[in-house]
Amino acid sequence: MRVIEGFDELESLTGTELGASEWLTITQEMVDRFADVTLDHQWIHVDPDRAARESPYGTTIAHGFLTLSLVPHFTRQIADLRGVSRRINYGVNKVRFPNAVRTGARVRGVQRLLSTTRVDPGTVRFTSQVVIEIEGETKPACVAETVTMAYA
Repeated sequence: MRVIEGFDELESLTGTELGASEWLTITQEMVDRFADVTLDHQWIHVDPDRAARESPYGTTIAHGFLTLSLVPHFTRQIADLRGVSRRINYGVNKVRFPNAVRTGARVRGVQRLLSTTRVDPGTVRFTSQVVIEIEGETKPACVAETVTMAYA
């Protein structure tokens, strides 16, 4: 984990890769629980038997939004921004899902700091690109440009 000591150091890291998270295995239980919470029970996610027969992936796959929802988990592992009271998700500029995440696959996040804007002396808005990689695959699962507000 990279330790970032305050807004000045954060701003100095603009344009750099902050690091990568640990690998996380996507289990069928995770996919099923996400389906329950979001009411998205499409068979390609929750029916392993049918997915084995009919899916081009040969198994169930994670919801794209499940993959995206892991961004905060991954970024907390990548960088510890010190001297802030809170970080708030401000939005997402762009999201793409170039590759499906098969159940049982391992994924991780890689974060690059794209920009920082000092909103006022105690607030910074920063934009990151988070690429969610799939172990053993060349094409990532997700590429997201996220915007975060950090408050002193």
